[in-house]
Amino acid sequence: MKLKSVILTLTLFTGLSMLVSGQAISFEAKDDIPKYGNDSVECVKNLSLYRGSYKQWKQAGKKGDAINDAIKYWRKVLNDCPTATENLYVDGVNMIEYRIKKAKKASLKEGLIDTLMMLYDMRIHYFPLHYKTGDSQVGQILGRKGVDYYQLDPSKNYLKAYEILGESIKLDKEDAGGPVYIYYFRSVTKMAQKGDTDTTEVVDAYDMISDYVDANILKYQKAGLSEDEEDYLNIKGNIENTFQPFANCNDLVRIYKKKYNANPKNVDLLKKITNLLDKKDCIDSPLYFDATVGLYKLEPSPESAYLIGKILLKDGKYNEAIPYLEEAIKMENESKAYKALIFLAEDFRALKLYEKSRTIALKAAKLNPNAGKPYSIIGDLYALSAKDCGDDDLTRKVAYWAAVDKYKEAKAIESDLAESMNKSINSYQKYFPATELLFFHNLNEGDSYTVGCWINEVTTVRAAK
Repeated sequence: MKLKSVILTLTLFTGLSMLVSGQAISFEAKDDIPKYGNDSVECVKNLSLYRGSYKQWKQAGKKGDAINDAIKYWRKVLNDCPTATENLYVDGVNMIEYRIKKAKKASLKEGLIDTLMMLYDMRIHYFPLHYKTGDSQVGQILGRKGVDYYQLDPSKNYLKAYEILGESIKLDKEDAGGPVYIYYFRSVTKMAQKGDTDTTEVVDAYDMISDYVDANILKYQKAGLSEDEEDYLNIKGNIENTFQPFANCNDLVRIYKKKYNANPKNVDLLKKITNLLDKKDCIDSPLYFDATVGLYKLEPSPESAYLIGKILLKDGKYNEAIPYLEEAIKMENESKAYKALIFLAEDFRALKLYEKSRTIALKAAKLNPNAGKPYSIIGDLYALSAKDCGDDDLTRKVAYWAAVDKYKEAKAIESDLAESMNKSINSYQKYFPATELLFFHNLNEGDSYTVGCWINEVTTVRAAK
């Protein structure tokens, strides 16, 4: 992409005026000029004066008159040597945003907003690449521009913010950032509320954004960055709440049923239908089944196999579900591959193929080390096997020790499972061998014990509670 030509179509700097303290100042785009302008001594002097005043203002908690001097010299640097430093635009945004908050006249505020937007465009024009990595930062800057534009006046700016934020997401995809996703989606929903678009646009936007948010949640979860993961879980909740008025299954099916009937062999449409209805748990709809089967026939893939396998599992058609779920675990999307492994483990559990179920559950645990569900499944497998894995009163109970171990492991890994795991633990502890039975077999609480049968787990001896 030719950044300069793209940006110059976004904003023409020539003739734009910037209102600062009631004054109008014009700036022109200047390419191929020296870093410190044609008069480097003057540029460096003004740069030093503006930076000194700006730091003084910041250190004073953004109070006092130092900002007036900062803006005076900053303006000169911006006009005479706009490539001197990228801080011109970072600091400029901070100062202009401050002025916007203080502006009392509507005309002055509007002029300052125009200036703020111009600063973002100038930064893209002169500094399109990140100073450390050398990678494009256009999408990131557009994201900040769009968020600011929306926040300054949502009722007026939502249409333009939608365009700016949409371009940011198009460039950066899952790296666009949480605020960009939130305000892009808000702009879309506001468009629907104002009659500028229909519900279909909202649904399509949700479909795209939720994929990017889920990808970030999984990325931070796998990296063990709990604070970042929590941030994106909150972002997901924000978007879900905004989408709620548009998320009714009947409405979603109604919207996409018309599209499906008009073009039932459109692969892209079938992918969108199945993905969205799956996300919103609208899988009981005949449309979901028809679209899923149609997609698999037209383009067999692990993704479409996953959807069919999920339907068959839900309908209790366990043997029929196996080949589809075995294909589904090959999905490149790790979040979906993990879910496919969980479904396959549950399928084998329902068929009483316990050892196969454990093997698959352990694969799921390896793929997502921060998930407790695989260990919950293994705990269930051990509990279900207990009576068949022994030949006397003791050995028919020892598998419950191993089961409870797995339930404890599940809740230790994933705290959200604590309530359900505690119920399972309390349910099976009463099946532990009685103290008298342990004594009879010369066992003491706390001893190490290896559970035999297919389980073959080392556990700890405990008496019934």
